[in-house]
Amino acid sequence: MALIEARGLGKVYGGKPAVTDLTFDVHPGTVTGFLGPNGSGKSTTMRLMLGLDHGSGTTTFDGRPFTALAHPMRHVGALLEAKPFHPTRKARNHLLMLAVANGIPASRVDQVLEQLGLAEVARKRPKTFSLGMGQRLGLAAALLGDPHTLILDEPANGLDPQGIQWMRQLLTSLAAQGRSVFVSSHLLSEMALMADHLVVIGKGRMIASGPVADFVKSARTGAVLVRTPQASELAALLGAQEGVVVTPEHDGLRVTGLEADRIGDLAFDNQIRLHELATQMATLEEAFLEATSGAEEFQAQQPARREGDAS
Repeated sequence: MALIEARGLGKVYGGKPAVTDLTFDVHPGTVTGFLGPNGSGKSTTMRLMLGLDHGSGTTTFDGRPFTALAHPMRHVGALLEAKPFHPTRKARNHLLMLAVANGIPASRVDQVLEQLGLAEVARKRPKTFSLGMGQRLGLAAALLGDPHTLILDEPANGLDPQGIQWMRQLLTSLAAQGRSVFVSSHLLSEMALMADHLVVIGKGRMIASGPVADFVKSARTGAVLVRTPQASELAALLGAQEGVVVTPEHDGLRVTGLEADRIGDLAFDNQIRLHELATQMATLEEAFLEATSGAEEFQAQQPARREGDAS
């Protein structure tokens, strides 16, 4: 199974850096999520990895660049566009053409059509397909050579909730077979359920790379929830600590900037009774928004509040 090693990837468009010195690994047996705001360089990075764009740096798959693979679809399956096919060529014929070019038996075409839920539309032209069905056909092409590596750019785009769940289960099962799966997505709730590792970029530069759990733990948006009959007394005590923010909740306090054990010690030392002390980790979405704050390429203005709106 293939280890992906990306080293020093870079690309400049019209004098403006789109990707700058990106280095990361994607290990077999894992789903590695590729995250970043719109315009951060994710698609460009994937194209650089596959040799579809010219830039700096190298990417190897078990030590070999993509362009050195004799039958690339047998090694690396890629989906980089929403509808990567000729619109008037029937779905099965599209896959059959790819199979012949890569020395893949025709029987494999029917296998992936069945696997991807496309058997009933195999004789139809993709120009009639919805965006979601087009994504399934693109993924069928990526899986055609039974590759050990998958590079997928927004594969769940256009899928309904059932399709998104199916996509997640498919990719995690492929990783469980020992394959390397590198996938970008804006669906952070799905990425939290699916990914083992993350590569996070902003404005073409590395922000974070490593296990999902470590990325979430690094967020400052995690909090401790406290319930106590002496809420005002505890709030005053904690608020006096440097860097601590105390926010009243409907049934207690939300504390950031101080760990649960320290809160418990302070309450005990000051004879404050606690009914609940619970650490609330940040979500992947909260951690992502915190990490990429200011790294958006395109920033929209926040909607103005109308008079009488709740704050």
